[in-house]
Amino acid sequence: MSSESSPLAENSKINPQALKPLRVWPALTLLVGMLLARFIPVLAEAESNTMTILQILGPVGLGILIILWWLAFSRASKKERWLGLLGLIILACISIRLSHPTILGPGNIIVTFPLGVGCFAIGAAILARKLSASRTWLALLLAMTGFGFSVFMKSDGMWGNGELDWSWRWEPSAEQTMLAGRDAAQKNSLEKPEAKLAESWIKNPEWPRFRGASGNSRFEGPALETDWKNNPPQEVWRRKVGPGWSSFAVAGKLLFTQEQHGEHEAVVCYAADTGNEVWIHKIQSRFDDPLGGPGPRATPTLSGGKLFVLGANGQLERLDPMTGVSIWGNDIGKLAERKPPSWGYTSSPLVIGSTVVVHAGGDGEKGTLAFDVESGELDWSASGGDHTYSSPELFRILGKDYIAMLTNQGLRLLDTKTGVPQLDYEWVCGEYRSLQPQTLDADKLLLPTQDLGTRLIKLTRVEQELQAEELWTSKRLKPDFNDFVIHNNHAYGFDGRIFVCIDVKTGELNWKGGRYGKGQVLLLPNSEAVLVLSEKGEAVLVKTNPEKHQELTRFHALQGRTWNHPVIVGNRLFVRNSKEAACFELPSLQTKSDGQTSAME
Repeated sequence: MSSESSPLAENSKINPQALKPLRVWPALTLLVGMLLARFIPVLAEAESNTMTILQILGPVGLGILIILWWLAFSRASKKERWLGLLGLIILACISIRLSHPTILGPGNIIVTFPLGVGCFAIGAAILARKLSASRTWLALLLAMTGFGFSVFMKSDGMWGNGELDWSWRWEPSAEQTMLAGRDAAQKNSLEKPEAKLAESWIKNPEWPRFRGASGNSRFEGPALETDWKNNPPQEVWRRKVGPGWSSFAVAGKLLFTQEQHGEHEAVVCYAADTGNEVWIHKIQSRFDDPLGGPGPRATPTLSGGKLFVLGANGQLERLDPMTGVSIWGNDIGKLAERKPPSWGYTSSPLVIGSTVVVHAGGDGEKGTLAFDVESGELDWSASGGDHTYSSPELFRILGKDYIAMLTNQGLRLLDTKTGVPQLDYEWVCGEYRSLQPQTLDADKLLLPTQDLGTRLIKLTRVEQELQAEELWTSKRLKPDFNDFVIHNNHAYGFDGRIFVCIDVKTGELNWKGGRYGKGQVLLLPNSEAVLVLSEKGEAVLVKTNPEKHQELTRFHALQGRTWNHPVIVGNRLFVRNSKEAACFELPSLQTKSDGQTSAME
């Protein structure tokens, strides 16, 4: 059929005489660029945050250029151009309207829009010489398949490299599977420890809070065997858990963590020996970040026989660690007069004497809040940055204790009793700050950040006032939300997604090697190693060797995306992610003939 007699052309009222072959080379160039921007950072495992942004936003920008090509440089007729633009807008709106709620936002930006526009460009290029209005309709039909892909998908969040954690829309999520089997399983798994024993454990917790008692992700226990090939770790138990990025607090044979159970945030106490549930405390609250997925972010804190927790929507509670009963609660968002940041409230509570401290990020004097541990009443508040993923930390600097709070505005040191600022060190970061500052000697602090690198500052006291001086700033250690540790004047951690070692005296890079995604780190000084829990759930031992990257051994501990901090107590490793938790007995160099046993025995 000739183009003059095409029914499709007549119905669409496009004059076939006005049609010309399309100019396709700009579209093909943009399509190639879209593919390169999307997949090269993944294939190359590029560690740069700039490359991750390019991977996420590059295809979107090139998709916009494809639309501009169609409107201005394609040689399509005027009616074709408007038909194509209107069709793309309608298809995109329908796709967004029908998408699963977890796709809205990042999923539509990363996948829906680039795929739909890209398919339209492919169709236009294939049919470029077809002098019929049907070429625009057929290109839109191909675009519909691209836009429609995300309608059949859902996301549990995003991996550290910018890839979405996809699954088919009709498949039950790990959370749904856990909840479906939980009620029946709990009838046979509830476990109640002997009260006196439990009280003694809670009064002397081995791992009382986020990153341990010292707050620096350091396991001070006995040396462990580092030959896991001949002496492999033994799995003690494994169980499904609700989503969330909380780590564990450990007291004797009790584990405390936070997770999401449907429309409820839950604080759960598990038996360390079996993984069975001891008690559960729930509140009506659900936080779901399209990048990180659902669930609480903070880690419980044990102090003075009390348990403190902060939910992702801002509910700070003191619980009875024996029963999970709430003693008091406060909504820090309401007190700070603000909504949760896009990643939720993440501040793991810090207990100092009679106060518990968290970061809220409110305006004025509502950035950092301190509450009385007995009554839950607000003791004091202090100004600070409006957002952070970090938690307050207690540091002893130049012979005096300070509360350190690292935010998007920089570092603030506060008086532990009044919250009055003692130092306001400005180092503005456009992104979030997600890691803890760390002390080096009695007068130096390491400040990590995602894009600006890591900085060492020296503090001096002049006429009772603290002053800070920058010693060095290194862009060779740019941790995101993945931890780093310090051992013998060297920092071991992540530069993006690649493991590095830098000299903390100079900021110079010693070595770079080992790709563990956005993993977490735990220092084992007596074993001369660091335990890296990779983003894919592998437990890896790396030698604390400043001369070279030296991987000692590894095993696969968890399935799925793993961002939670690992914990070791005695010779037992406790790990979890947003789907499951597990306990492993690690081979130890310590023998029972020493007359000593592990803390968990």
